[in-house]
Amino acid sequence: MEQYEPDSLTPLSRPQLAAMHRSFRNGRAAMSRRSLMRASAGGALAVGGLGALTGCGIPAASKSSGGISSEDHSAKEKVINFSNWTEYIDMSDDEKHRPSLEAFTKRTGIKVKYTEDINDNVEFFGKIKPQLAAGQDTGRDIIVLTDWLAARLIRYGWVQKLDPANLPHAYTNLATQFRNPDWDPGRAYSYPWTGIATVIAYNTKATGGKEITSVSQLLDDPKLKGKVGLLSEMRDTIGMTLIDMGKDPRTFKADDFDAAIARVQKAVDSKQVRRFTGNDYISDLSKGDLAACLAWAGDIVQLQADNPHVKFAIPDAGYISSTDNMLIPNKARHKTNAEKLMDYYYEPAVGAELAAWINYVSPMDTGIVGPELAKIDKDIANDPLIVPDKEMSAKAHGFRSLTAKEDTAFEQKFAQLTGG
Repeated sequence: MEQYEPDSLTPLSRPQLAAMHRSFRNGRAAMSRRSLMRASAGGALAVGGLGALTGCGIPAASKSSGGISSEDHSAKEKVINFSNWTEYIDMSDDEKHRPSLEAFTKRTGIKVKYTEDINDNVEFFGKIKPQLAAGQDTGRDIIVLTDWLAARLIRYGWVQKLDPANLPHAYTNLATQFRNPDWDPGRAYSYPWTGIATVIAYNTKATGGKEITSVSQLLDDPKLKGKVGLLSEMRDTIGMTLIDMGKDPRTFKADDFDAAIARVQKAVDSKQVRRFTGNDYISDLSKGDLAACLAWAGDIVQLQADNPHVKFAIPDAGYISSTDNMLIPNKARHKTNAEKLMDYYYEPAVGAELAAWINYVSPMDTGIVGPELAKIDKDIANDPLIVPDKEMSAKAHGFRSLTAKEDTAFEQKFAQLTGG
């Protein structure tokens, strides 16, 4: 574990606070789980994470720090307490049953208390922070957090290291692109629940049939002037711009970030960009008020079902990929049971069932989950936004972890850019 920088004491600037409020109004933090993406570290929520920690007296973690285990009651207590986002698991047609969970219980005898009590990362973190900081049980065995917050909990030493012996399917079937994030190399503390891809979306009626395939077109094409949407989440918009500029968002420098900000600022000043959006691009894109925009893949999969004019493109240069992740908090009572459930969702048939229902990127290797998805729905199995092919997988880029100082500085600059 790296030395933790005490960002809990970092004050929020006015631009950062404005960014936080903006994201709660229309960013990922404001969205429901099934058709909409929720908060990433971009904009408000990375900042909110700082604000939520202010003054809580979290000590710096030592280089050797890690999760704190407790007595595992799995053998005697056949139960798992699982906290997840709303509408983020397969359900029966009458919405009274969760088939995959019920099948797990029937097979193992382990009952799953499944609670949809995560509405956004920061709000949920506020719920569990007091117990984690005090070294107490949160009452949860599995939590699902977006990668930026998962990274922080790992850095704080607040989640338990996983036992590979209990995760044979996860270890074998996890797609290569998700195996080694810089915040959890080798997935020692986490496994993805699902992936989130940032892509380019466009309406062919609004573009006159023209394909929009690059961020350069969004920022520079005069035929799109006033009809371009960028995302209000910093990591998505600046990450995609960095990629277009030939910079790797996994390794970029501060000067690269500033250059990307300047490039987007130029497009804003020239009125090329209509506005920065959260999920509200969906309606504008469908109507053609936005001809093209940056978008989240889960939205586009569902939007295309209703509007044949909506298309998507994966830039040749690449795209931003993030994850929502399963973790086991410190002091969880049922660690082994939790690991068994985590591994269960990496069995091909089970993972396919989940992906078919929620329509997000499957974290499993395409060659493994694809055939099982084809048994359920061939269209889904052939949709690269759900099952990335090798070409798309090779273009995925994560956004590197930021230091506390970078978080503050970058969010201020992005908030000023967006007018937050």
